[in-house]
Amino acid sequence: MNTIDLRSDTVTRPTPAMLAAMQAAEVGDDVYDEDPTVRRLETELAARFGLAAGLFCPSGTMTNQLAITAHCAPVSEVICEATAHVYLWEVGGIMHHARASVALLPGDRGRLTAAQIEGAIRPTNNVHYPTTSLVCLENTHNRGGGSCYAWEEMAAIKQVCEAHKLPLHLDGARVFNALVATGQDSKAYGQLFDSISVCLSKGLGAPVGSVLLGSAEFIQKCKRLRKLFGGGWRQAGYLAAAGLFALENNVARLADDHRRAAQLAEALRPLPYVAEILEPETNLLIFRLDESRLTVADFLGRLEAQGIRASGFGGSWVRFVTHLDVSDDMVARVIAAVAAL
Repeated sequence: MNTIDLRSDTVTRPTPAMLAAMQAAEVGDDVYDEDPTVRRLETELAARFGLAAGLFCPSGTMTNQLAITAHCAPVSEVICEATAHVYLWEVGGIMHHARASVALLPGDRGRLTAAQIEGAIRPTNNVHYPTTSLVCLENTHNRGGGSCYAWEEMAAIKQVCEAHKLPLHLDGARVFNALVATGQDSKAYGQLFDSISVCLSKGLGAPVGSVLLGSAEFIQKCKRLRKLFGGGWRQAGYLAAAGLFALENNVARLADDHRRAAQLAEALRPLPYVAEILEPETNLLIFRLDESRLTVADFLGRLEAQGIRASGFGGSWVRFVTHLDVSDDMVARVIAAVAAL
């Protein structure tokens, strides 16, 4: 019986076609700017999002932290949502790399409003405060259960940032999920955001890698920082080829992941041990158990015994994530399993 892994969309493995594209890649030494496949990937993604340049990196944590460090001066402050990935799950990198503090705001499933951000910007004439230096959004929002920003709210936030001369960064680890779910125009994102981190190894199914997007000057600054971080790599085109294959073949199919997450939510809704569900907008399904009926540990253990892996998400919460390696037949197996508990 094949294992069904719902822990994350990072667990996907390259398909035979993706592996063939990787093997056929034309490569060179990327530190010398001599890898043509890396250049193609960076150029393609920058064009898709209406920005001038890109920088291929090993991880989304690196692209986020490069951007934050490049945007911020020491003893400044970053505004982000209280459960943002850049704050919770990047090992305190804002403090360590940028030497900046963080203003944490409570969001609606991870989404902030322009009014909240306006109210959090520090007055520049009070020496007790750090200087506000950057606003970070996350779309889709992981802790919010794959929630998506409305375009109008992001545009309003941009207006606030422009009024205060603040750069706006997007942690777009799952931005293609947001684009597919909302129908927003990727190229227009370049009009809103000064920098964007795009992950290739989640819903798009590449084995590794993220690309940071921004102006040519900004990306050149981040390239120096990437070297400082130990992120210079050589024949990276083999990995970039996987990213190009993913962009060409795996974007539209994200709608299948969203559909399957919704099917799982419908199956969970009537179950007596499920207390609450965050309605899935994309491929992340987060729900809370009534632990007087079934504990998280028991729930996960009993699923594991049937070859189904999932993640606890703090307290009584559980997360299912649909992705490239989860088929309709697998979803049917999961539905039967949770109904039988």
